[in-house]
Amino acid sequence: MGKYCIVSIFLLFSLPLLAQGPIDRKHVHIDTTGQKDLIDVFRQFIRLKPRDTVYDEKKHLFFSILPVSTSLQGGGNVLVTSTTAGFYLGDLNTTYLSSVTFAPYFNLKGRYGLPIRSSIWLNNNSWNIQGDTRFMVYPQYTWGLGGGQPESHRFLVNYDYLRFYQSALKQITPYFFAGFGYTLDYFIDIASSDRNTLNNFSKYKFGTENDKSSFSSGPSLNLLYDTRQNSLNPFPGLYANLVYRYNNKAFGSSTNWQSLYIDFRKYVALTDNGPKNILAFWSYYWSAFDRGTPYLALPTIGMDPYNRSGRGIEQNRYRGKRLIYFESEYRRDITENGLLGFVLFANINSASQPVTNNFTFWNPAGGTGLRIKFNKKSDTNICIDFGFSRDYSATIIRLGEAF
Repeated sequence: MGKYCIVSIFLLFSLPLLAQGPIDRKHVHIDTTGQKDLIDVFRQFIRLKPRDTVYDEKKHLFFSILPVSTSLQGGGNVLVTSTTAGFYLGDLNTTYLSSVTFAPYFNLKGRYGLPIRSSIWLNNNSWNIQGDTRFMVYPQYTWGLGGGQPESHRFLVNYDYLRFYQSALKQITPYFFAGFGYTLDYFIDIASSDRNTLNNFSKYKFGTENDKSSFSSGPSLNLLYDTRQNSLNPFPGLYANLVYRYNNKAFGSSTNWQSLYIDFRKYVALTDNGPKNILAFWSYYWSAFDRGTPYLALPTIGMDPYNRSGRGIEQNRYRGKRLIYFESEYRRDITENGLLGFVLFANINSASQPVTNNFTFWNPAGGTGLRIKFNKKSDTNICIDFGFSRDYSATIIRLGEAF
């Protein structure tokens, strides 16, 4: 399939996402009358006084925490303690919910990660300050470039990883923001776990030398259109994001390369009142330019900025110079009080082939999930998803919706 056909499909999918009617800028979920979460259940169990049903103007900070044991790519289990803080830095009627998520993981075999993400909304949404800082120590599997490889055709790579992304976006018009940022990716001591090397396995030149490191650094241009009130559990609305990265030796990069990431999301309420009943759509296009893009920085399923794509597909399973992704999800409350809910989801992706750069192989996945309201004040759910695809399945547990 040619590149122009792919772009046409992407635009046709995205056009409905851009159809946005008038939006009430006031917060739509302040009153929690009749709602229940796990905090209410616990307070009722120990016979404490019920919480107020409306927000306290003096209390704008809401915590959620979830310790869980889960499997780690490359083998073994890890303990993950995910902590999410939701808070307001301005008028509740005109300021979005800011969030900070810290989800460290570790096991007894020397594998650990320290990721922290933040999206800070200043008063009246005048600025959006975004941050993503991570330090990871882990091996990860890779299957080479493009699609069509069998599950057994995989290669285990050891390396440490440091990420530092920061950006500041100013409100230009209501819902539209523009700004600049800085991005840094440092893949440290890339090594194989057997006699083969990543260079030989991938047949790719950049960032694959054994016992070497790969460093990428440079500015970014960021454009954002966001009508969602709450990114932890989006209400009906629209999200569109464009990030252009310029990595250059002048900023310390090992090689010169550029990338473009375009992300569209749309949330449609199927009913006006009553329990949640929402259709959610997500699509993104991710492309790396220039021959110097390091192998581990190439577009890869599950390695999008939020590491949420490809539920039911193993992280890094598909990698190429270009990646296209589509996902749809149906979200519905089970109980009237919002304590329990469920989702059904399906996604499909394709990574470009190494020689032709065409999207030849399409990789579908699907699944279902349970939602348990942890904190109704920030509308944060415990999300338990089971996703599956050909030759792979996994259970994912986290705080906050996938998108």
